[in-house]
Amino acid sequence: MQNLPALVTLLTVLLQFGTMYAVGWARGKYRIEAPAVSGHPAFERAYRVQMNTLESTLMFLPALWLATHYGYVLWAGVAGLVWILGRVWYAWAYLGNASKRGPGYMVGMLGWAALVVMSALGLGRALLAS
Repeated sequence: MQNLPALVTLLTVLLQFGTMYAVGWARGKYRIEAPAVSGHPAFERAYRVQMNTLESTLMFLPALWLATHYGYVLWAGVAGLVWILGRVWYAWAYLGNASKRGPGYMVGMLGWAALVVMSALGLGRALLAS
């Protein structure tokens, strides 16, 4: 289980690739020429999934590794898997119908929030000990 956070990080990279691929595929299918980021609604959904996932990843990865660093290796990995599952659910739902993205988003946010709590507890404990 020591490598679970690293596995979650690799899965995050693959998730980012998947969202990037979906945008490229939609760009070709709907003939949206770069640098345009609007046009067909299906392309716009794919683009928003990619950007939202990228934005979320910027908050997720530091929290994952802070929680891991401060001793919550297993639980950080589990929370990271929850985040991954939530983001995949979010992406699939959003690509199909933007109004159905909420449940996946909430699952992902629960995973992220757990990591923030672990990070804060670990850092607080370290600060008190020093």
